Amino acid sequence: MKNVLRIHSQPEGHWVGDGFPVHTVLDYGRHPELSPFLLLDHAGPADFPAAQRPRGVGWHPHRGFETVTVVLDGEVDHEDTAGNGGRIGRGDVQWMTAGSGLLHKEMHSPEFTRRGGQFHALQLWVNLPAKSKMTAPKYQTLLARDIPSLNLTGGVSVRVIAGEFRGVKGPASTFTPVDLLELRIPAGRDADLALRAGFSTGLYVVKGAISVNRETAREGELVVLDRAGSDVAVEASADALVFVMSGQPIDEPVAGSGPFVMNTRQELEKAYADFHSGRMGRNWAQPPHKTAPSSGSSASSCGQRRPGLLATPCCSSASAMVRTAARWPGPTPRSCGIRRVQLPNTSGRDRSGRRGSRRAC
Repeated sequence: MKNVLRIHSQPEGHWVGDGFPVHTVLDYGRHPELSPFLLLDHAGPADFPAAQRPRGVGWHPHRGFETVTVVLDGEVDHEDTAGNGGRIGRGDVQWMTAGSGLLHKEMHSPEFTRRGGQFHALQLWVNLPAKSKMTAPKYQTLLARDIPSLNLTGGVSVRVIAGEFRGVKGPASTFTPVDLLELRIPAGRDADLALRAGFSTGLYVVKGAISVNRETAREGELVVLDRAGSDVAVEASADALVFVMSGQPIDEPVAGSGPFVMNTRQELEKAYADFHSGRMGRNWAQPPHKTAPSSGSSASSCGQRRPGLLATPCCSSASAMVRTAARWPGPTPRSCGIRRVQLPNTSGRDRSGRRGSRRAC
């Protein structure tokens, strides 16, 4: 059995661009034990009124990892400087390998914009091993009809996005062994998951309420499991949707800053230099300065803006760095540091892993 190590509550939300209100469920700074998974953002569910101008995130860079976008409701159009593009809607998955680097943008589709409606999605960042970080960028568009689903007893179903579950293989091609599953369990039903021993494993409760090996978890909570063992017993006390992430750990150093995740500080400096020189593409109005982060600065300096740099905004995830570009209409980030706010602990246990604290500005 995979023992439950911790259950993390969802931190405060923030906006990514003007189309994605997100909560960052996990990030590699707080959850290094979940390698190869770097970050999980939960966008929505949020209702958007009809509009004329599409909302979303404009041109921004990535290098050194992959993004996996799972659309639960709504539609997203994507485009990048490698010539890829397309649309994903309800049930579809986009698997983007940023690799050596590109610029891309993610916007609500024109049709969704005009009619309005609910938007709901997950975006997972998956690390690449050092030998693959500079691989050529590519896209995998996994349509809902091409993602197999396995029906279990009691109305339980499992969609296999990547990897394998009970002999059913997912359509995604991965650089390291990864199992990504969508588990749906009606209230009062249960499921036994035989996951791979030695793999990092996290279960995120997208909606509903469950118990995992007899530990309760509510909507918006992340259950971190031990790498040892394989059996995971999940029971739902309310209709539940659970995102299951299980992957072979990448035992390598992680050096990350904003939209780049590499292995060394020098590689980060090269990524910033390549971005500002246009080697990742020029479809975005880039700042004129070409200064990379200085070797004496922190890769995660909260809210510190330097000329020509994309700074990580204070109290938000790495994915939200696109908010700090020159054209971002919101407030200028400030060096606010991290303030601990004591939250009420009604469950009698630490659900965040750190005395019920959260980041706040």
